[in-house]
Amino acid sequence: MAEIRVTKVEQSQTKIRNVPIAVTPEGFWCCPSPVVFQKTPKAPNPLNKPKSSPPPKTTVQKKHPPMTEKKPTTTQTRSGVVSDDQQTFGSENPATAAPVVPERTPRPKIENVPRKVAIEFGEPGTSDMKVILLGKQGFCVKLSVHRKVLVENSRFFADKLSEQESGLPCLEIDDCEDVEIYVETVGLMYCKEMKQRLIKQSVSRVLRILKVAELFGFNSCIQTCLEYLEAVPWVGEEEEEKVVSSVLRLQGEGIGVTPVLKRVSSDVSNSPRDTISHIMELVLKSNEERGRREMKSVVLKLLREKNSLPSNAGSADVCNETIYTSCRSCLNSLLSLFKQAAEPDFNDKPGDSKEPAVKQIAIEADNLSWLLEILIDRQAADEFALMWASQQELATLHPKLSIVSRYHVSCITARLFVGIGKGELLPVKDTRHLLLQTWLHPLINDYSWLQHGCRSFDRKVVEEGIGRTILTLPLEDQQSILLAWLGNFLKAGDNCPNLQRAFEVWWRRTFIRPYVDGQGNPPQSDS
Repeated sequence: MAEIRVTKVEQSQTKIRNVPIAVTPEGFWCCPSPVVFQKTPKAPNPLNKPKSSPPPKTTVQKKHPPMTEKKPTTTQTRSGVVSDDQQTFGSENPATAAPVVPERTPRPKIENVPRKVAIEFGEPGTSDMKVILLGKQGFCVKLSVHRKVLVENSRFFADKLSEQESGLPCLEIDDCEDVEIYVETVGLMYCKEMKQRLIKQSVSRVLRILKVAELFGFNSCIQTCLEYLEAVPWVGEEEEEKVVSSVLRLQGEGIGVTPVLKRVSSDVSNSPRDTISHIMELVLKSNEERGRREMKSVVLKLLREKNSLPSNAGSADVCNETIYTSCRSCLNSLLSLFKQAAEPDFNDKPGDSKEPAVKQIAIEADNLSWLLEILIDRQAADEFALMWASQQELATLHPKLSIVSRYHVSCITARLFVGIGKGELLPVKDTRHLLLQTWLHPLINDYSWLQHGCRSFDRKVVEEGIGRTILTLPLEDQQSILLAWLGNFLKAGDNCPNLQRAFEVWWRRTFIRPYVDGQGNPPQSDS
């Protein structure tokens, strides 16, 4: 809390002009416009230029003598604003006094011009003490308040006033960071239904009120603010973070903040693994194409965000286990569908009978592609490469299906080659070799269809991935795979992956600049 001083109100204090503000019998009050509380006032009109607009048609009071403790007039509630260079007080006859142009003197900087506001709460003329709020840049607000109201509502004011002599009617609070909200919070002490006052406020303003109420020890206001924050929608992550941080600050003071925090935390002890597994199951088993596609994109994005948090290192293994469980389930389903579609009489069935199985093969293959993408993003796809390379039965059934049914499976193989070629996954040598032995030939068989029937297929990227994967193997393995490719390429041409760049690298390694010759001598210079 800012510094508090107890002072007597002297007649020599700054003279303040008062204007009315509204107060209802129930205690509802209207704080002066926020413009009044601006730290930097507008520059005054030059003395030699009359105002172009007529004076406002609001109630105008006569200027009062320079005494701050003057008996209040019949005005219900008063507040005022004045700058030292804007008003001249003490004229015996203000109505007849003509404006006098003073000698040219250096005008004070606008930043240093003090501003004063006077506000009276409750029934006019009944206040028994003053609270003076001193803000930054000389800003000053004098509140005419009631000792009983402050003591009943504020632990802070109760403690301060109990320490002072009852005859001293003024408290001064220095260095107020948010004078407008200080005034607002004191005004709420006069409200019987604070909720009605807060309901039209923004979340950011209520958070400001909550902060001052906490400083004042104004518990009923704190509780009303928390009830407001529990019910109102929070717009955007930034506003949510501000609310949560403000509420967490109160948690250590024994204030009931649980209803608000329940929006962002749960008491239910479901493990993250069970929740993620349930979400995965819902997405993977959906048959609605658009919904499944959009939710796959959303879940992939959210898992990526979760994976980027430093605190997520401990739960990463749990999440990966859940994903691999889903992978094995999809692989089993895909193998079962391949067996069904590979039956001799399957192609003789009517189209309506074959369509469900063909559609389900596409769904399961797409599910595996999505799970592979998640694992690559989490840098945990090495085991998937081994699982896929070990699917010899699936690869054996592959040529028995029509290309329209099976090409989705080759998309998974292509993505693995691209990932290995880019270093996104690093399976061991035996896995890389097994992957090429098991799935390169099926991929070559589907290559023509992939180029023309798959929109997402990028031929150059896939060919570079296959070539780089081959070149990670020992030289003799490179030779056997590339010679087998060469035979296919010379027959199929553009309907086969073009691995000429990998072939050239292998050729140079073998015939032009071998790094180790047969006798174990160091390589010879090309010069």
